[in-house]
Amino acid sequence: MNITLPQNVKNIIEVLETAGHEAYAVGGCVRDSVLGREPQDWDITTSARPEQVKRLFRRTVDTGIAHGTVTVLMDKKGYEVTTYRIDGAYTDNRHPEKVDFTDNLREDLRRRDFTINAMAYNDRIGLVDAFHGKEDLQNRVIRCVGDARERFGEDALRMLRAVRFSAQLGFSIEEDTRSAIRQLAVSLKNISAERIQAELVKLLVSPHPEILKEAFDLGMTAVFLPEFDEMMRTEQHNPHHLYNVGEHTLKALECSPPDKVVRLALLCHDFGKPKTKRTVDGTDHFYGHPACSAQMAREVLRRLKFDNDTIRQVEILVRMHDVRPVLLTDAAQKTAGRAVSPKSVRKLVQSTGKELFPLLVEVCRADILAQSAFRREEKLLYLEQEEEIYQEILQAGQCLSLKELAVTGRDLMEAGVQPGKQMGELLNRMLQDVVEEPSHNTKEYLMSHFHA
Repeated sequence: MNITLPQNVKNIIEVLETAGHEAYAVGGCVRDSVLGREPQDWDITTSARPEQVKRLFRRTVDTGIAHGTVTVLMDKKGYEVTTYRIDGAYTDNRHPEKVDFTDNLREDLRRRDFTINAMAYNDRIGLVDAFHGKEDLQNRVIRCVGDARERFGEDALRMLRAVRFSAQLGFSIEEDTRSAIRQLAVSLKNISAERIQAELVKLLVSPHPEILKEAFDLGMTAVFLPEFDEMMRTEQHNPHHLYNVGEHTLKALECSPPDKVVRLALLCHDFGKPKTKRTVDGTDHFYGHPACSAQMAREVLRRLKFDNDTIRQVEILVRMHDVRPVLLTDAAQKTAGRAVSPKSVRKLVQSTGKELFPLLVEVCRADILAQSAFRREEKLLYLEQEEEIYQEILQAGQCLSLKELAVTGRDLMEAGVQPGKQMGELLNRMLQDVVEEPSHNTKEYLMSHFHA
């Protein structure tokens, strides 16, 4: 094992040690280094008290001084330096009532969540692994430090973090840790929506988003995402499907690129199926589920405190995910060399937005791949043709929005049209005509045909 500390981290540790204190890189950066991964952040733990740290470094920020954390600034980058500590009693599943500083590194490591995050390292001492984190990394196991019920009682979010780490690393969750989660999952209700959201996104964009099923199996989604539980209970007896709604969603997530908006859209795309399910002659139908799912997606993402732009994008993708292109007549297909109508794709791109359309394609592809083999090749072929037509639209610079229209509101005012509802309706009629026939997007044509 070869851990290479960044020069700034080495410098911080050296300054602290020269002043008579202990100091180590700690936590996720050590875990990732042992795994041979590039750490995103480097945290440092030390026996020095916060005021001592502040005296030793020229530029610091009091980011969490009450809990012993000072951020040391070097080369325009921040490094969190935290004093060894022992946490007092937790009464809110989130914060200790008090923090006591200690000179004992092992006591500091004992309070951390999982063994793989409870290792420390410096170049002088080497790896300090009091709780067998390296062994658990080798065995690909997520295990709490000490008693799992105590760790989850201190911070209930750690239960969702266990699943998130499992998804990011492809590790299994140790059985006692799993048992504690089942027992304490309901305490996630005490965790803020913002913190739940952050862990959920990390899980979804991980290499194994399908491990969201672990959160379901262990009772966590019932607390923060009951809509998913409803999908897991909804069967789909339909030739297009071979999984229930929830399992289909998990498979679609697995088949998609690790894009936040795409995976959120796939998580939400069938939220409405339990509400819209109708069974006729033994076949399940879900008429109107995209609109219902879009509305539910908006409500769920608001509840989880997502930003408005993310909500807007996800809602559009969910609403549009089941729209199928119009096919050309057999004769037109022979002439064009493909089945999909360019006009229908232009209308679809207009409804979705040029920027979002590539994401819609990814959502649709994952949705198709997570269905049964029934007509799958045909569906994928049509989707491929939609992509080709989209690229042609971009290359030709075809107009699909009012800002691309050859006629502006100023042009209409100069022609005597008063600003207001009439002008808006006129511009929209021009736009719809241009979407139907791109060659009509000239000022001469539009002014002569739509304004006498």
